[in-house]
Formats: sequence, structure tokens, C-alpha cells
Amino acid sequence: MKTPGLTKLRGSVTVTVRGEQLEQFINALAKEQIEVWNLTPISVDHMRMEIVVADYFRLRPLLKRTGSRAHVDGRAGLPFFWNQMYRRKWFLIGFLLFCAGMFCLTSLVWDVEVKGNVKLNKEDILQTAREEGIYPFQWTFRMPDQDKLSKDMTRRLPGTSWVGVSRSGTKVTIEVVEAAQPKNTELLSPRHLISKADAVVTHIFAERGQPEVGIHDRVRKGSVLITGQQGDLSVVAQGEVRGIVWHEYDIESPLVRKEFVYTGEKKEKGYLYFGNTAIQVWGYGKVSYDKMQTLTRLDPLTWRSWKLPIGWMSENILEATEIETQQTMEQAAARGMEGAKLDIKVKNGADAVVLKQKILHEKSDNGKVYMKVLFEVEQNIAEELPIVHHQGE
Repeated sequence: MKTPGLTKLRGSVTVTVRGEQLEQFINALAKEQIEVWNLTPISVDHMRMEIVVADYFRLRPLLKRTGSRAHVDGRAGLPFFWNQMYRRKWFLIGFLLFCAGMFCLTSLVWDVEVKGNVKLNKEDILQTAREEGIYPFQWTFRMPDQDKLSKDMTRRLPGTSWVGVSRSGTKVTIEVVEAAQPKNTELLSPRHLISKADAVVTHIFAERGQPEVGIHDRVRKGSVLITGQQGDLSVVAQGEVRGIVWHEYDIESPLVRKEFVYTGEKKEKGYLYFGNTAIQVWGYGKVSYDKMQTLTRLDPLTWRSWKLPIGWMSENILEATEIETQQTMEQAAARGMEGAKLDIKVKNGADAVVLKQKILHEKSDNGKVYMKVLFEVEQNIAEELPIVHHQGE
């Protein structure tokens, strides 16, 4: 027999019937016009069927007449669902209150951030925003239109060329673009440009002042490269001077290279987070790794383009180990050279160029390579020296 209509709404039960007169029982069902479906014989005196809840209570006289017994194996449908919900009404009420609370919390402004201000006081910007209706614990749906806010705040904040207001979830960001101010010309004292190291000049450009040396000239530390003294007039010498400088380095490089690598073993932990509070859900247990690294990933709940302050946080704890790699003298020496060249750029500017390198001495001892290396470097060699006028001059 086909399943009657609206059984989900009316409710149904799965019934197992036992008895020696099952055939008479089925005939009685048909005579009383009781609808059953999915009738399945299990044995000679044993069958299973489904029946509407209202008709189940009409079975008692038929069971008594045929000497059969019935046992309910399963229940389905809306009546049982509501009955189950009623028994758990406090849980349902708590869940509804939780949803209502989360809706309220996510409909409030929790944080107002100001970006881009340099000269304008942050408190003045926040006060103007408050007067326009932007402040913590304000309902987001009560905020004015963002374009209107931007125009009004730009008009009310002197010294701004544009103010942008944007909202992401419970956070409002006020981005300020300050109006350009005329630059104040810095007053500089008269000065020379002198050499900061012994060098051979390779390039000289005097923007202001008089060059005192030429290309290929050898200069000593402290020599005047561009003078700011032009007759009785003192000026601020400006320009660029590059030269070849020699740097001597004592390099130590180990023959055994140590580095950390992942072993592939890891432990995962999962958390539910609410703002700055996280509750661990799974992944309990002590982590027994000697060396490890923890990678954290946040997956917040989103609604449209807003990120809510709740979501899932996962942690991957990766086991690491230290491995040692034996290097040849050539490999260790090359790594030492790279370190020295990097140090040259750090100390003398990113535009410093290593032209040549010469190993003056090299030996291997106690698991290390020792080298004395002379580097030929083209770099900026100019530094400032104020012109001091003595009294009476």
C-alpha cells in the first residue's frame, strides 16, 4: 500500500506484530479501513508495518480478537517532534535566547578605529564621529548612510580633504586624508661634503658647492670632496660622490650546517572563539614534541561582507627537528662570503656594489673555516661636515 498523504504532519509509528492469526489480523485491518504501509513479513507469525498515529489506537480490539501482540519500534512525524521539543523546552528557550543575544551583539558597534591622521587629534575625530552617531554600543541600523557621514565629517573637520567611513561587522573604520600643507623649507647650516673612508673616486656630482676632487683621484678619510666655501660665501654643499673602498673581513664559517625541518608529525586542536575568548572543543592531550611550531588559523562567521566576532579557530602543532648537514670547505667558504657581503650592504647602503674579493688567508680548524678576505666595494663615500666660522672671521 502507498504511503498516505501528510504522514509527516499526522505522525506515524513502525509496529511489529506477533501472532498465529496474522492473516485474520490483516483482513480485519482492511475491513476497518485502517491504512497501513510498508507491510513486511518477517516470519510465519511475525510481521512489521507502519501506521498513522491516530489509527494505532484503533488496533487494540483487533489485536485482542486475533490473539496478537504489537510492539512499537519507531516513531516519526511532527507530533513526536513537538513532544520531544516540549520535554526539552528549557534547552529550546536557552537556544532562542542565545540566538537573540548573538543577533543583538552583532548588531552593535563595538570598536571605532581612526586611520590616516597625522596632525589631527584622534580624540577630536572621535568626538565629531560621536556627534554624527558613530560610537561604541550604537545600533548599526541606526547609523546614518555612510556617504552622508563622509560628507558631514569632511565638512566639520578642518584640515581634511576627505573622510571615509566604512563598517565591517561590528567595527567602524574612519579613514582620514589630511589636506596638503605647504612644505616648510628646512634651514640648513653651511657644510662641506667630506670622505668617510680612504677611497678612489669613481663618480662625483656637485648639485651645490665646488668639487675639490676628480674621478680616479685617491682620497683619504676626512678629505673635502665638495666644498661649501665659495670665496666669502658659505653654502650648503650638496651632491653625490662614489668611490672604491677596501674592506677587510675575518670570516668564520662552520663545516656543519644546522637547520630545523618538520618531521611530518602534527597535532590539531579546535576552538570556538567569541571575541578574545576561545573554548577548546577537541584536540585535548599533552603535546610531547621536544621542538615544535604552532600555526593558527581563524575562520570567522560571515554575514554578507561582514565578519562576525565569533567563529572557529584551528591550531596545527608541527613537530620539528634539528638536522646537521656536513659541508665541504668550498660550501662553508661560500656561505661565509655571502654573510660578509650582506654585512657590507647593511653598513654601507643597499647601493654598495662588491667589485672584487681576494682571500688573503684561509685555513680549517675545529670544525670551522677561517678566512681573511679583502673586498673591493664601490659605495657612497660622502658625509657632511659643518662649516664653523670663528669669531672675527
